Amino acid sequence: MSLHVPPYPPPRYDGGGEVSATLRKADTPADFESWGVKYSYLSTDKSTGGDFGLYRVDLGPQSGGPGPHFHKAMSESFFVLSGRVRLYDGTEWTEGEQGDYLYIPPGGLHGFGNVSDEPASLLMMFTPGAPREFYFEGLPKLGELTDEERREFFDRCDNFFPEPPVIKDANP
Repeated sequence: MSLHVPPYPPPRYDGGGEVSATLRKADTPADFESWGVKYSYLSTDKSTGGDFGLYRVDLGPQSGGPGPHFHKAMSESFFVLSGRVRLYDGTEWTEGEQGDYLYIPPGGLHGFGNVSDEPASLLMMFTPGAPREFYFEGLPKLGELTDEERREFFDRCDNFFPEPPVIKDANP
């Protein structure tokens, strides 16, 4: 008896194995912090050769987050590690708790944030990888930009906002 194995991607490595893994210890300080949010750059598009980007995002109490938006070039996934995170799945806001997972394909409306009085933490993954560190580190500077520069920043960072809003009630 043989097992039917679904096809795998073609090999990208043709050696006998090498020492190339990286370990990031849990007590490593966050890479960037702003507006009560800490970003830990676990795997970036550079470190994964563009395959994906994985970030730990620690949201302080009442730190909010982006309203409904979408990406044209990448999917995004959220996995709630702790606390309660408001998640928007394109139709409604819901409260995500530890262990909850939300996947958003390219073009999918979504949003997230912490509106509770407790901290929350989540993993955020983008595929394929993109230079999201540039985006995270640019957010605190938005107030210094003109409306046109802000639009250009969001467009360059693959962040698009529905016009007009196609949601029932983003802030119940």
